[in-house]
Amino acid sequence: MLGLSSCSDSFLDHNPDERVEIDNPTKVVQLLNSAYPDCNPSWLGEIYSDNLIDNQAPHLPSNPNDKQILAHYNYAQYSLEDNQSWKFEPATQATFSSYDSPGMLWGSYYNSIAYCNFALDAIQKLTAKHSTSEQLRAARGEAELLRAYDHFMLVNYFSTAYRGEASKNDIGVPYVTETENVVNKQYDRSNVYDTYAKIEKDLVAGLADISDLNYTVAPKYHFNVNAAHAFAARFYLFKHDYEKVIEHANAVLGTDSASVQRMTMDYSVFANCSSADDYCTQWQNPSLNNNLMLIPTGSLLTRRAFGYRYSCAGEAARQVYMMHSDLPLKSGYIAPVQAIVGGMVFSRSSSDYGFFSSKIYEKFQYTNKIAGIGYPKVIYRAFTGSELLLERAEAEIMLGRYDAAANDLMAYWNDGLNSFTAADKAAYIATGHGRYLTKAIILSYYGGKSTDNTAILKDWSCAQAMGINIPAAAVPYMNCLNDFRRFENMFEGMRLLDIKRWGLSVTHKVGVNADVIKVDALSPKLNIEVPWESLQSGMQSNRDSNGVVVNGAVGEERQKMAPITTHLTFDRTKFVSKK
Repeated sequence: MLGLSSCSDSFLDHNPDERVEIDNPTKVVQLLNSAYPDCNPSWLGEIYSDNLIDNQAPHLPSNPNDKQILAHYNYAQYSLEDNQSWKFEPATQATFSSYDSPGMLWGSYYNSIAYCNFALDAIQKLTAKHSTSEQLRAARGEAELLRAYDHFMLVNYFSTAYRGEASKNDIGVPYVTETENVVNKQYDRSNVYDTYAKIEKDLVAGLADISDLNYTVAPKYHFNVNAAHAFAARFYLFKHDYEKVIEHANAVLGTDSASVQRMTMDYSVFANCSSADDYCTQWQNPSLNNNLMLIPTGSLLTRRAFGYRYSCAGEAARQVYMMHSDLPLKSGYIAPVQAIVGGMVFSRSSSDYGFFSSKIYEKFQYTNKIAGIGYPKVIYRAFTGSELLLERAEAEIMLGRYDAAANDLMAYWNDGLNSFTAADKAAYIATGHGRYLTKAIILSYYGGKSTDNTAILKDWSCAQAMGINIPAAAVPYMNCLNDFRRFENMFEGMRLLDIKRWGLSVTHKVGVNADVIKVDALSPKLNIEVPWESLQSGMQSNRDSNGVVVNGAVGEERQKMAPITTHLTFDRTKFVSKK
């Protein structure tokens, strides 16, 4: 039922690799090399959120330098399933093998879980015959952490966000801890509260076992010690256990300013970059301290993100890229200088197509260079030091430690500026184009009323439905955090999870008539629907029968294709403010 087929066979019915008998620790480690999910949740996280617009709906241009008149463009959708996702409908036009689809997420995460269960079963058998070696212990920790992570991603995309005791009433996801030995096994989705409890059990066990012993080469492509603590910090943030967030964040970032700066994004690495591929290589560089865990994924994210019907354009681009006219953190440019220096504002010949960040640029994997075909790959940055810093700041806000939160928010922004090369400092900071964040700015700007910054809320009473109480004193800090998290995580799918766990709502305008669809955080529509293949096999839906269509689908398959050939532009002069 969880697998890649709606028929009798499930991929969980078989060993992940029947050719190999896992009879020694080295083979266990080799098995875990193949255990990581091949899916990328970013596109679904973006199209379900407020980070994109429908270009067919009338909207103002992205760039405030352009003439401000409503326009709409008859751009086609990349795939039919995108139309369904934009309207929060089940993706009946996609299949398990469609890139960036609900089916691919569901199938890939459960496939990864199957590998973990097979590895853990092998470890148990090996331990029964021999003593537990350090190599086996580290492998067990990795498998436990990866199984916890897979279920964490599933429950947060396919279910309602955690909200304490109330989560006992919210449908969860099947938590699979055993290798399958029956065909088409039935699974109970239980509830979110129970799913979180099981994730925590695996997480705690994995933290006790994990080490960096098994991966002296390419450790960033696996759960390592820092990635394990980063995952723990995120889990406990989502679970509202804020002291543990700080504990695990400190294990990675340290508590002094020098160590924090060392573990967050270093913008000097972009000194010699010019193309999207150049910038991408640096954003995804495993040698950067900021990158804690990287997952290679099969994805068309780069292709979907610009030049089609749904893109980061118009009002969405202004909010994502912090193009706020009254933002005191920039001058002379319409976007913060970090976006300029970091190559986050690529477009396809015209900003009317929308912008995209080089962080998500495609790395094409050729299978036949002569024929020019292969598979599109995008590196998913699962955990970074910069996001971890913002997660620690959020925990401090929730605990009422506003000075500590202000220090972390200032470190996030100011350390980025301080990491510029000397040339970039002269061009952007000495000229006043890039400005430092102060506590006074947090309290005045983020605690006031903005003319065009939707991150600035009057209050955060919306979070009460999620079991979170945010008092008036915390509002400026939460508004700043909201702005920074949207900027930091652009195109990486986390915005949807923030919307859900903070109790925000999403409004989408559809088509030339700008039909409005508004969805609240507790609406089942904001939870991605289980793929239709699993529904047909008996998996419980997120919605009632009137909201689910389970007809067969025709979606783009994961077939071999050609690399991107579209000409991309990054013209810094377009971002110079004319006001």
